[in-house]
Amino acid sequence: MGRGLEEARVTIGDGTLAVGAGRPEAENFAPGLPGPVFAAHYHLAGETGGPYTYGRDSNPTWTLLERAISELEGGAEVVSFSSGMAAVAAVLLSQARAGDVVVLPNDCYMATRELKERLESYGAVVRMAPTGGDAQIALLDGARLVWLETPSNPRLDVCDIARITEAAHAAGALVAVDNTLATPLGQRPLELGADFSVASDTKALSGHGDLLLGHVATRNPELAEGVRLWRKTVGAIPGPMEAWLAHRSLATLELRLERQAANAMALAEALRGRVDGLRYPGLPDDPSHEVAARQMRRFGCVVSFTLPGEAAAERFLGSLRLVMQATSFGSVHSSAERRGRWGGDAVEPGFVRFSVGVENTEDLVADVLQALEKTV
Repeated sequence: MGRGLEEARVTIGDGTLAVGAGRPEAENFAPGLPGPVFAAHYHLAGETGGPYTYGRDSNPTWTLLERAISELEGGAEVVSFSSGMAAVAAVLLSQARAGDVVVLPNDCYMATRELKERLESYGAVVRMAPTGGDAQIALLDGARLVWLETPSNPRLDVCDIARITEAAHAAGALVAVDNTLATPLGQRPLELGADFSVASDTKALSGHGDLLLGHVATRNPELAEGVRLWRKTVGAIPGPMEAWLAHRSLATLELRLERQAANAMALAEALRGRVDGLRYPGLPDDPSHEVAARQMRRFGCVVSFTLPGEAAAERFLGSLRLVMQATSFGSVHSSAERRGRWGGDAVEPGFVRFSVGVENTEDLVADVLQALEKTV
């Protein structure tokens, strides 16, 4: 961020912040955002104390992206990764040792839950409880690390980050929050007391469905160094092109999130009384709304609901004209899927996870309603 933006940091809006985040100081005849640096090694004579020595350790393109995400996170050390799961694994596997207790949500992203077996193979003890109702608080005794995911994927339950973090710290545990769905412009776990904010930047942060990336943010330099060392030793580094594309995409982050959240709310309201199990934290009568409204600035782009069985869900998805069938979320292009087809989540056969994009609201809602008419 340039000096003018840095001085104005306390008063600028999210859109201004996103546009300028991580940009280098203005230099005559230089681009506003330098292109990606492709380098496996750098000129390195004499001592090795410089910022760029080898391609697995550091890269100028990562530096700018990490600086940008740090500003979006409200100030933090940021370590970027080759994917969201690389970031998730870096925290869970670098912080847990044999005999440590790790508390996980039993309704979080399925690939995160799959790390339970890996943690146990290292000799860690894994306890699991649902996201809703802050149920993980009951499992804190003797814990080393508590992992939260809020809103949860795919059911969109919410837990109180500040409340659980206070209890976890009192019990001597660290807290990491998967903030993928909200992004730093929707929720800032570090400002709510968490030790780590983790995300798959494949999703809404980069927002175009064309790259894989992740990050870990923390305000504790020692924790940051441990995660950075993990990245170096396992080689889970981001590609410079992916890092540059993500940084470029941040300029439209607030615009995208605002449109997606507005579309998601409109879609959720249009689905009232037409589907079962409708969930969106922005709805005033959603079970998660009270807590979500306290800690979230934007409610995200994902709406979930249940249709009467697998066949009905497949008919619905096949009848959509503007919405692609895909398994990710957060893209500018709306997508949806019958989540139960993967077999890893405790959802009904007709459960649909719908990722709302930036299409015109009336067009998107009309498309969903016409598909629904052919389904039920």
